Amino acid sequence: MRMGLSWNFRPIPNSVDAPKESFSLTGEGVPERVGVFVGSHMNFGIDRLLQDPALRAPLAAKRVALLAHPASLTENLTHSLDALAALDDVNLTAALGPQHGLRGDKQDNMVETADFIDPVSGVPVFSLYGEVRRPTQAMLDTFDVLLVDLQDLGCRIYTFITTLRYVLEAAASHGKAVWVLDRPNPAGRPVEGLKLRPGWESFVGAGPLPMRHGLTLGELGSWFMATLGLDLRYLARGPAPSQSPGLSVGQYV
Repeated sequence: MRMGLSWNFRPIPNSVDAPKESFSLTGEGVPERVGVFVGSHMNFGIDRLLQDPALRAPLAAKRVALLAHPASLTENLTHSLDALAALDDVNLTAALGPQHGLRGDKQDNMVETADFIDPVSGVPVFSLYGEVRRPTQAMLDTFDVLLVDLQDLGCRIYTFITTLRYVLEAAASHGKAVWVLDRPNPAGRPVEGLKLRPGWESFVGAGPLPMRHGLTLGELGSWFMATLGLDLRYLARGPAPSQSPGLSVGQYV
């Protein structure tokens, strides 16, 4: 299902939270975000999914994979892979790890990881920072729906953004669904820096984003779909572009 989105960056010099040269996102199709924030408690996407069986209902009879990393933790600090593996109504068939690995086994920069069998859940873990950077056919054959639970940093050069783009492109070309279990952008909503110039795309520059982009990973997925013209089943929820970072994150779908 292709989303008809248009995205624009416009100056917001009068914003209380924004530096002088910041920008905000506007435009038809910018996703509205409805989340849960009560007192000092925030529900991330993974926690919403775990708490509400009705939200998991569309996963019935589907093979599910998880793209995650060390910061993919629930509210009680359980890794998302372990939490999903403990559910009786989710058929977890695979996991994928970005740079630094699924469980943080490779923290040094530029150190690649290999595929392995997770010793806790028993599912195969495929590396997207090893021999390949994009999902292979063999990886895609293991799942119908990919859950993405990555804590981004809010900066263009972090490779989790590029990995998201690559899995969205692969999902679109192979008829797979992608659900982003969204998390807040710790760098906040202000946008700073020049956009990446066309032709300079790389693994540390997935597209024409400013250096500080002001988006959550779920919103970045919507942006990739719009700018790349991707056609796939994509679901995500997070904070509204006009809100402060994280105050309504958690409504994953």
